[in-house]
Parts: sequence; structure tokens; C-alpha cells
Amino acid sequence: MSQSQPYPVEISAPDIGPYRKGNTGIDYITTLDSGRVGPHVMVAALVHGNELCGPITLDFLLRNEVRPLRGKLTLGFLNVDAFATFDPKRPEASRWVDEDFNRVWDSTVLDGPRDSVELRRAREIRPVIDQIDFLLDLHSMQHPTAPLMLCGPTAKGRRFARTVGCPEYVMSDAGHAAGRRLRDYGAFADEGSSKNALLVECGQHWEKKSVEVAREITLRFLLSLDMIKRDFASRFLPAASPAPQKVIQVTAPVTIKTQSFRFAQPFLGLEVIAKEGTVIGWDDEEEIRTPYDNCVLVMPSRRLFPGQTAVRFGRFID
Repeated sequence: MSQSQPYPVEISAPDIGPYRKGNTGIDYITTLDSGRVGPHVMVAALVHGNELCGPITLDFLLRNEVRPLRGKLTLGFLNVDAFATFDPKRPEASRWVDEDFNRVWDSTVLDGPRDSVELRRAREIRPVIDQIDFLLDLHSMQHPTAPLMLCGPTAKGRRFARTVGCPEYVMSDAGHAAGRRLRDYGAFADEGSSKNALLVECGQHWEKKSVEVAREITLRFLLSLDMIKRDFASRFLPAASPAPQKVIQVTAPVTIKTQSFRFAQPFLGLEVIAKEGTVIGWDDEEEIRTPYDNCVLVMPSRRLFPGQTAVRFGRFID
């Protein structure tokens, strides 16, 4: 393995070709209608083309002919152009084609003049996203860190994460300076709206365990909304109950300013730095110090480019 790819690829990309036509008129988007009153729920995968646990989980649901008990269930493979380039020898290279699909979900961007492969796809699926009441967005991470649920900055997001009940770590944050995530699009981030969304980071991109985590959280998400039969879910859920959840309140992201950002050590994520003022890295000559005691480092990045998030500072809250 190279320095740029420090982790092995333990899982294979699924064949999503059979799902191209779907039934919505939009490629790779399938909506299952119960015919009964209920919410419109979506499970999304492939916001990033190199994250495999999501498409594997949607493939699992479709192969097992999952059907909603009420309302509608939409299963969406999103950045399929990026995924089409996935190569296990260069797995990072297929993350996106032109830009990060998870930084374009702002109306000013979607309605603006810019153009890219990702923006064209976002505009194509936007009418479906506008119909969704509850969203689960499946992701994975650069490092083998414990799974992490991103519930956004709202109290309703934190409540929703606790209703799902796993994973153990929940992060409440406002997103990135580089652009708005799908999780934060429109009414999902409006405290006054009944719509809600969760983003889950299921583990390192290509580890086998990430698939197990994605499947468990998806099933518990659908159970929390009374969308699937408990008998069906119990066939695939672990016998042990989930660990009690811990919520991390993100107080600030560290946004990279220069080409010379570097960490003081190879942080993987969820490290708790005991003392305020500890140097955890440098942005050129500027020291990056922890802002308070017992500071949690959340999702440190290896993509250290200006404008991107290097790491988030957080603290555990009740």
C-alpha cells in the first residue's frame, strides 16, 4: 500500500447496473410506494464514489425486496459517474469527478450559473430530495475510526439520532465552510420543519466492518420510522443491544488556509486532548491549538487543501 492509500481494500464494489432504470424517471433512483399514508423516507448512497458500504447496503435492501409498511421508501445511488470510475488500485481517485457532491446543496449554488458533473446530477435529483421527509445518507471515513452519526446543529437532529439509537457516537455540527452538505439541505436543517436528516460515517472506506455498520444503522433507521417489519430486520441485526450514545457538540471546524497545513501527529479521530492550548498542527507558520480542555478531535482529514476542513473541535455533552 502506498502512503496515499494506507488501508487495504477489503470489500468489492457492487454491480448497480440492474438498478439504473429505477422507476422514477431518474437513473438509479427507485421509489417503493406502500399505498398507505406515511412519510416519504430516503436512504442515499454514493454521495462519494469511493464509499462502498452505502451501495452494498442499497443492493442488500433491493435484493431482499424490502417494502415499506407505510408511506414511500426511496433508494438512491447518487454520484454514479464518480462510482463508475472506482478502481480498487486507486480507490481515492473516484471520490468525485469535478467537485465534492456533498458541498453543493445550497439553493444559491443549485440555482446559480456554475456547472460540473456533480451539479448536473444534484439538479437532476433535487425534485426527489425536495419530496423527502426523512433522509439517511450513508458514508464512510478516511481512517478506521469508530462509526459516527452526523445529526446537524439542530435539537431535532439530535433527537432523531437518539431515536435511531446507534452508532455510539453522535456529532452535532453545522457542516463545512467549503459548502453545504445534503444532510443540511433546505428544511432538513430548519428547526421549525418536521423534515429531518442524518448522515452516518460507517467506518473506514474499504473495511468489511463498514458494511455491517451501514446495514445495521439502515435497518434501525427504518425501524425507528415504522417503515419495515421488525421480523425482517431482526434476521440481520446483531443480538446485542447498541451501546449507549455519546453526543459530541462541534464548536468549530479548522478550515485550511494554506498549502502547508500539517498535523503534529497522525490523528485518526475521536482523540481527546486533555489540555487547552495543545498544538495539534500548523497552517504554514500558524499554530493550531485546542480551544479548551478535553477537546475531541473529530474526523481529521488527509485531504489537506485550502478551503477544506482539516478537523473539527468538539466536546462531549449530555
